[in-house]
Amino acid sequence: MYLIVGLGNPTAKYEKTRHNAGFDVIDAIADKYGIELNLRKGKAFCGTGYIEGQKVMLAKPQTYMNLSGDSVSALVNFYKLDPMEDLIVVFDDISLAPGNLRIRKKGSAGGHNGIKDIIAKTGTDQFARVKVGVGEKPAGWDLADHVLGRFSLEDREKFDDAVKEAVDAVTLMVQDRTDEAMNRYNRKK
Repeated sequence: MYLIVGLGNPTAKYEKTRHNAGFDVIDAIADKYGIELNLRKGKAFCGTGYIEGQKVMLAKPQTYMNLSGDSVSALVNFYKLDPMEDLIVVFDDISLAPGNLRIRKKGSAGGHNGIKDIIAKTGTDQFARVKVGVGEKPAGWDLADHVLGRFSLEDREKFDDAVKEAVDAVTLMVQDRTDEAMNRYNRKK
């Protein structure tokens, strides 16, 4: 089983913010594949189903971004998953312009506190990730204000296109076609 985790912050206050890019992708996957997020496990809203014949669990941690590792490690441990083989994490990336994706098989936290916590709590950086571009913070802005803010209309359109591509990328990844997903989506727009 693949555990596909989208990072974000719970409550309506944070809906459609840049930091909730992972939640938006999970919602789009759930819609496309008819997976209901109707379970509460590992401090997350979860749902199980199938993507192209592969069993998956979708998860939206309810721990707030900086404590995402609490939820991810609880799910990994409960289901006895191997993060290198079974975990895909989807999250926002300020180093990518809206509309861009970056898929990686492993790597550092790159300054992202949610990923930093997942690495700390799972004890590994060896897990697949889909980074969804939300754009750099404007000069003079506080980073928290930027990532907790909402997109302009133009950037929202680009971001919505990236969400669709992220769904397609995850679909390839659960079919053991991560290299193909990287070749297709790791390009600057």
